[in-house]
Formats: sequence, structure tokens, C-alpha cells
Amino acid sequence: MNKHERSLELDKVLQRLATFAGSADAKEDLCALEPVHDFDDVQRLQQQTLDAHTLMARFGAPGFSGLRNVNNALSRAAAGSVLTMRELLDIGGVLRAIRAISQWRDSNSGVKSVLDVWFDGITPNKFLEDQIFQAIVSEDEMSDNASPALHDIRRKLRSAASRVREQLEKLIRSPYYQKMLRENIITQRNGRYVVPVKIEHRGEVKGLVHDTSSSGATVFVEPAAVVEANNDIKVLQSKERDEIDRILAELSSQAGSFYESIKASYECAVELDKIFAKAKLGYEMRAAAPKLNDYGKINLRHARHPLIDPKTVVATDIRLGEEFDTLIITGPNTGGKTVAIKTLGLLTLMAMCGLLLPVGDRSEVSVFENVLADIGDEQSIEQSLSTFSSHMTNIVDIMRVADSRSLVLIDELGAGTDPVEGAALAMAILEQLHAQGAKIAATTHYAELKMYALNTDGIENASCEFDVASLRPTYRLLIGVPGRSNAFAISQRLGLSQNVIDRAEQLISSDDRTFENVIESLEESRLSYETKEREAQALKADAEREKQEAQKVRDSVEALRQEELEKAQTQAARIIESAKRSAYALMNELEELKKQGSKAADKAELVRRAKQSMRRAMGDFDEITNPVTAQVDPDEAYVLPRALKIGDTVLLVDMGKTAEVTALADRKGEIEVTAGILKMRTPLSNLRLQENAASSSKPRVTPKQGGDFSAGAGEKGSCDLRGMNVEEGILELERYLDRAMRVGLHEVTIIHGKGTGVLRKGIQDYLRRNKLIKSFRLGSFGEGESGVTIVELK
Repeated sequence: MNKHERSLELDKVLQRLATFAGSADAKEDLCALEPVHDFDDVQRLQQQTLDAHTLMARFGAPGFSGLRNVNNALSRAAAGSVLTMRELLDIGGVLRAIRAISQWRDSNSGVKSVLDVWFDGITPNKFLEDQIFQAIVSEDEMSDNASPALHDIRRKLRSAASRVREQLEKLIRSPYYQKMLRENIITQRNGRYVVPVKIEHRGEVKGLVHDTSSSGATVFVEPAAVVEANNDIKVLQSKERDEIDRILAELSSQAGSFYESIKASYECAVELDKIFAKAKLGYEMRAAAPKLNDYGKINLRHARHPLIDPKTVVATDIRLGEEFDTLIITGPNTGGKTVAIKTLGLLTLMAMCGLLLPVGDRSEVSVFENVLADIGDEQSIEQSLSTFSSHMTNIVDIMRVADSRSLVLIDELGAGTDPVEGAALAMAILEQLHAQGAKIAATTHYAELKMYALNTDGIENASCEFDVASLRPTYRLLIGVPGRSNAFAISQRLGLSQNVIDRAEQLISSDDRTFENVIESLEESRLSYETKEREAQALKADAEREKQEAQKVRDSVEALRQEELEKAQTQAARIIESAKRSAYALMNELEELKKQGSKAADKAELVRRAKQSMRRAMGDFDEITNPVTAQVDPDEAYVLPRALKIGDTVLLVDMGKTAEVTALADRKGEIEVTAGILKMRTPLSNLRLQENAASSSKPRVTPKQGGDFSAGAGEKGSCDLRGMNVEEGILELERYLDRAMRVGLHEVTIIHGKGTGVLRKGIQDYLRRNKLIKSFRLGSFGEGESGVTIVELK
């Protein structure tokens, strides 16, 4: 990147652009991006970015994060080398990314684009991708399913290891050997299974010593009984390594055979990554595609410098190359003159790189052969160059190169030397550059250059607006208006004596004073017209806004009416559908009860269960058509009349249902209650004590872990075994059935859940063997179905 592009900060824009790329190669290429000087090439680059921008707006952006350069690994594979699992996984990742990009394009293939030449160059290879990912789990692990031979070897390995562990388990459980072992564990040393033996019993455990503990008090012995089995394991492990090497060689060979295809697809994907990165940057900057030309016309509307914070940047309009070829920008220091010419040069370079620009619609920019800039203080102590000398050195280089296809930007032209000589030199330089046909934008403080611009065709004044009242620049560029230095006004606001300011005004020439007064008059007239225009625009905007708000109100009322109508229709349909389902379920359950009744001896029980099902179904219908709501205001100030105890009946405020206290408050202050088969925890504020219900309730037996039940005969209890394994469940069930028999329960419910069915099968096997059990069955509809077992006790 040359010094002119660096002085305009193109390198910072490119670094920011690179952050939007997904692949390392694309990031590197974008950081080294150079402006293109051919008009047709710039048009092509702009169209690519614009097409990517359009596709992103409609379909989102494709992902490029999986792309990495695997050309080296592929070339070695093509030459016959065996790749590592990490390298093969990288190749698989590239193939996956390539396939994702291709699928993204297939999903929106109906939209034509100039990017299709790269999309068409991408060839997915799902066969090789699947081969790699099916065979390799990670960079250190090969899948069992990589080949039938590897699957068989590992199966034998697991079997051999299991046999060794079984023999060693017998040894460490043996009372004879336990006193000789440091710990009753099985471990490995040098890939062989061993046990830790106390050093004093070394001679009593026959076998091979493979290691010693750091303290020397323990030796790790491979008992003689498992030496041969450990040898078998070592042989199988060797076969496993050979098979893994064979698989890697086969996969490497396959990858090498697709070297050219993968390489070409990767290169196309990287190009797309760079183009979409440009489009993403455009989205972040709220950018637009400018109109291009090659004859030097620039018309930037509402242009924003891309490196200034979007919250503080001020949009400005810049024109050059149509009514005038040279723009002389004047005004006070810190007024925004340098920002203006930097914006002009940087946006021109960005357009020539194929980037969208942070400008308004109908902006236009030209393609130049050279963009030349002398901006900033580049004095060099080492080269004995002053600020003036440094600027002159750059300007000499610029004048040597500048022609009709050049854009020249000069900051503080002629500064750093005698004002009279500096102004004369600045005019001469501008004349020469203008004669060479260059498009020029220069900043200066010299009043002579303002007059020069007023009296010379093709040269125009411009100024950066400055608010004298606040001593702050507005950063608006005003073309056609020469700028005032405002030195006297600024000095006065900063506290300089009025006598000094008056004397200074007397010392300037009458011509200069007249010129400044003319500029001041023009500035006042401009501000007056702009104020009136803003007032008219504000009135127009207010009228338009009120019109839009009225339309929004009408639209929202209509939308609300339609929404309420649709909601009512949907709710009615849902109620009817739920009622139908409940009715069908009730009919099915009654039919099932009827079938069971033909085999059952107790007809009264069948009638009781049928009535119970009917009541439950009717309750469901009531819940649908007239849902229960809380009858108690949850916000009312309520204090429990006494502390709750197990067995109390309480009202759940948020559900409007009664429940029974089954456990007292935990550390969070929440009480456990049971409502039907539903057990939950709820805060005290959600409970209302039902004194009458509590006083009339029967005495309850405090449940222990595993279940809850009533003491009264014929009442149902339940035992919840969910989350336990079979052994834990049976142990808990034994304790529960013992308590159930003592309190006189005849029927209990075992809750084991559906899950995989292992716990249910284990529980039912136990029930078949238990002499206390008269019969058992799975729950029916409404009882929990296959998630519970109903047990009848003798």
C-alpha cells in the first residue's frame, strides 16, 4: 500500500473489512486489497458486492467459518503420503463448508447473480465427507465403525479386557489376597492390567512386577493367571493400530484423488467469502452502491467518514469535477476541513476496491488512475526536513505524476512558511495542477486563495460551517461560500481584551476588512434562508407524521378487531376439539372396563370404576367450558392462623384447588403439597389453611421416602420409584409394602414411569415372586397407563 492510500487510512478500512471474512486466506487477501484503476474492472467488482448485498438481504449470508487451507495436506495425499486424523478432519470440515455453501445457493437458485461463476465452480463431495466423519471421531480417536475389521478387533479387545478384569475381580475379592493388597482396585501399567500389592507380600502373589509406587511401599503385579490374557490384549492392540493405519492410508488416498476438485472448490469459496465480507461491511455502514464514471465527476450526497463513530459522524455533501475541477476549502482550525478531503479521497479508494460507500442515494464517484494525497505533518528530523520541506517534497512528487486521471488532495497548502510567499506559492501550484487536468481539493487559511477562487474559472470556494456562539464546528461543507477564519470572534469568546481585538481590526487592510464583511453578510443571508427552509420542512414533516399516525390508528383498530375475532374462533374450535377427545377417550375406557368386567369376578368394582371414570371425564368437560379460577384474591393480606403440619388441608390460591400438606417447609420456605396424583412445592403465600377440612380429615401416617399412603382400609396409596435403578427400586418397594400391610391398605399404586421399561420389568418380576401380592396390572387411561402398576394386596 502506497503512502497516499495510508495517509487516507485505507488500511484501517481494510482491516475492518477483514473481520467479516470467515476464512484465514480471505482475511489475508482483504487486508492486502488494492484499488483497481480500470473502469470496467471496478464496475465488475461493484456489481459483485451489490449482488452479494442483495442476496444477503433476501436469504441471509452463507457460512464460511469451516474453510481452511488444506492444499498442502491434499498435495501430500496425492503424492502418496498418509495424513493424520487431524488433517483428514480439516479436509472433512472444508468439504462440509463447501457443501453448505452449495446448498445455500441451491435454496435460492431462482435469483440470477454475477456470483454464479463462483458458485458453479464449487463441487460438493459428500461421499468423501461422510467417509471421513464416519471413520474419525476426533483427532485422537477412530470410530469403531470405520471398518468391519476394526469393529471386530475392538469387540475382541473389550471381551479380552472383560475376562482379565473378571479374573482380577475374583482375586481382589478373595479374603486370602485382600490382606496382601494395598487397595482393592485394578489398574494398568505399561498397557497391562495389574493390582497394587504391599511390598512385604510381593513373594506371595505370583506374577510379573511392572512398576513400583513413589514411596516404594507398593508394587504393581500382573498375576500369573492373567499374563496370557494380557498378552492377547497386546496382540489385539497391535492389530488395532495396524487397522487404523490402513484406514488412514485408504482415506488419504481417496482425499488425494480429489485434490484438484477440492482445491478449485476451496478457491471459489474463498472468493465468495471476500465478496460477502464486502457486502457485510456495507450492511454495517448502511452503505449504498455509487454510480461510477471515468471522467472525474464526484457527487457524494450525505457522505459519512467510515472510521468516525456513526453516533457522532456528520453527513456532508461534496461535489467536484463538473462545474469546477478545483475545490478550495477554508475555515478555522478544527472546523472539519481535513475530514472533508479525507472523506473524498477515502470513499473514492473504497469504490475502486469494490466496496459500497456510506453515502446517500444517487451519489456518484469517478475511477482515477492516481489518488494522490499530502495530508498531515510528515516532518523528518532524520532527513533534516521541516514541516514545509516535507510538504513540498510530497507536492513535488504529486506534480510529477498528476494528470487528467488523477485526484489530488492537499491539506494546508502553502503552510509552514512566510504567509505572502506561501499564498503565492499555493496559487502557482494550483494553477499548474489545474493546467495538468487533475481534479483537486485543497484546504488553506490564506485569504488570497479565496480571492483567487472567486476570480478563476473552474475553481470554487468551500467552507466548513462553524458556530461562533458555541465555538464548535458543525462539520457541514458549504460549497460556493468562502470560509471565515473567525479569529477575532473566537479570541473574544476566549477572553481576549476588546481593546486588543479593536486594534487588530484597525491593523488589517481596508480591502481585507471589506472582503470579510462581504463574507459575513453572505453567511448571515445563508443562515436566514436555511432557517426558513428548516421551518417549512418541519411543518411539512409534522403534517406528514400526523397523517401517518392517523392511518396507523385506523390500521391498528382493524387489526385488533380481526385478531379478537380469530382468537374467539380458535378458542371455540379448541374447546370443541378437546371435548370430542375427552368423549372418545371416555368411550374407549368404558369399553375397556366392559371387557375387563367379563373376566372379573367383582361386578361392583367394575361399576365403581366406571362411575369414577365418568366423574373424571365430566370434570374435564367442566374444566374446558368453565375453567376453575382462584376464589381467593392472591394479593389480599393473609396470615396463617397457625403453623402448618403434615396432613393439613390447604387451598392453592393460584390453582383454586385443595391439596394436602405432605412435607414441611424447606430452606427456601416452600411447602410440599399433594393434589390428587400431583405433588409439588409452593410458597406459603400461595396457601390458605382449610380448618374445617383439616379437622374432619382422618389421621394420616407420615410417609417415608419412596411413597405416601392413607391408614384407612380400602384407600389407595402410592410409591414413587422414578429415578431409581432396579435394585434401589425393589429395596424401597419392600419397605413400602411392609408399611402398607401394617396400615391395612388393600390396593396401592407403584409409580415407575415409562422410560425404557427396565424398572417396570424389574418391579413386576419382583411382584410375581412376592407372596403378599394378590394381583397386579398396569394402569388404565387416567391412572397413568404404562407408567404405573396397580397392586392388590392379600
